Amino acid sequence: MNAYISALIGLAGVAIGSLTSFATTWITQEFQVKARHREVEIAKREKLFSDFITEATRLYGDAISHQKDDVSDLVLLYALVAQMRLFSSRPVLDAAELVMDRIVETYLAPNRSLSEIKDLARSGAMNFLLEFGEACREELAAGRPGR
Repeated sequence: MNAYISALIGLAGVAIGSLTSFATTWITQEFQVKARHREVEIAKREKLFSDFITEATRLYGDAISHQKDDVSDLVLLYALVAQMRLFSSRPVLDAAELVMDRIVETYLAPNRSLSEIKDLARSGAMNFLLEFGEACREELAAGRPGR
C-alpha cells in the first residue's frame, strides 16, 4: 500500500512539474509575442512620423519662396495625417494639424527673400515642427498609442 501511495505522489509531482514547466513556457512566449508586436507598432509610428516631418519640411521650404493657391502639393501631407488618425494620440494629431495650417498660411503669404528667411531662422519662427516633435516623442516614450 505504501508503495502505491509513493508511486502516486511521484506521478503527481511529475504532473505538477510538467504543468509548471508548460505554463512558464507559455507565459514567456506570450510575453515575447506581445513585446515584439509592441516593437513593430512603435517602428510603424516612427516611420510615419518621420515621413510626415520630411514632407512637412519640404513643403514649408517650398512655401517660403512660392506663393500659390493650389493644394495638390499638400495631398501627401494630408494622407500622412489621415494615417496618424488611425492610432495616434490627440496631442500628436493636434500638432500635425497646426503644422499643416502653418504650411498653408506660409503658401498664402508673400514670398520671402533670403534675408527674411535668415531673420526667421534666427528668431526661431521657422521651428514649426517643435510641438509635433515633442508630442511624438511623448507618445513613442509611452510605447503605446495614446488614443
